[in-house]
Amino acid sequence: MSHKTIEQIGKLRKSLKAVILAHNYQRSEVQDIADFTGDSLELSRKAAGTDAEVIVFCGVHFMAETAKILSPEKTVLLPDKKAGCPMADMITLEQLEKEKAKYPGVQVVCYVNSTAAVKAGSDICCTSANAVRVVERVKKNRPILFVPDQYLGHYAMARTGIEMHLWPGYCPTHVKIEVADVRRQKTRYPDSKVVVHPECRPDVIDEADEALSTSGIIRYARSYQGRTLIVGTENGILHRLRKENPAVEYVPVTQRSICPNMKRITLEKVLWSMEKMQPRIEIPETIRQRALAAVERMLEL
Repeated sequence: MSHKTIEQIGKLRKSLKAVILAHNYQRSEVQDIADFTGDSLELSRKAAGTDAEVIVFCGVHFMAETAKILSPEKTVLLPDKKAGCPMADMITLEQLEKEKAKYPGVQVVCYVNSTAAVKAGSDICCTSANAVRVVERVKKNRPILFVPDQYLGHYAMARTGIEMHLWPGYCPTHVKIEVADVRRQKTRYPDSKVVVHPECRPDVIDEADEALSTSGIIRYARSYQGRTLIVGTENGILHRLRKENPAVEYVPVTQRSICPNMKRITLEKVLWSMEKMQPRIEIPETIRQRALAAVERMLEL
């Protein structure tokens, strides 16, 4: 890690009136220079509440889009334009419209891990933390289509008893976590609890003690009284857990749960992005307004 790079980022942060956001899955050194670290919607809302003129989003593309949806007047930078999300790319607006046509009167619940265009074609958004509450609040006399994550959708269905049509999307990082991995770690650490993300497959969730969003895992870990906590999500979160409650040993369910897109962003790319003011996130205003409406319906709940 270059001290000079960090120093230059700090100077540009002041001169550009910028706020740097880092998702919990980012590299540890990127998390350490951020103004805010958290999950995607949480970060976008925090940035919207600042007087910053520039948002540097260290995450993936849909996250930077969400920041632009909530802060259209701010310049939003994504330090690596190739930092995408395979799950978000598993459905397009055209595919969504075709799927909606199959179910007259359908209402679309859209996970925020989706493109701005797909959000715009949806009725309401949800996060992994509030998916159950959102599904409970939508109209029961109309069919529901949940996109794009079938496993989060299944999780919400199992906990609400409400049937939904699920788009067959998934997170490639979370599906790398297998039941055998959970059982292996539970054997190694028999007195430990296991927390996993609801993007995991149903059999993995059933094997865990808790299924929680990234923010939920962080809150759980802060007050955890055990010696060891087994964590089943992208392993970048372990850095923050260790900083906030170092008395606990945090063990990943598997070393395979690494998102290559999250790891694309480096300190050097953050600096380059701020120097060049590129790549910028732009969203057509008609799409942005419709996507914002879906997000706001969720926030009203």
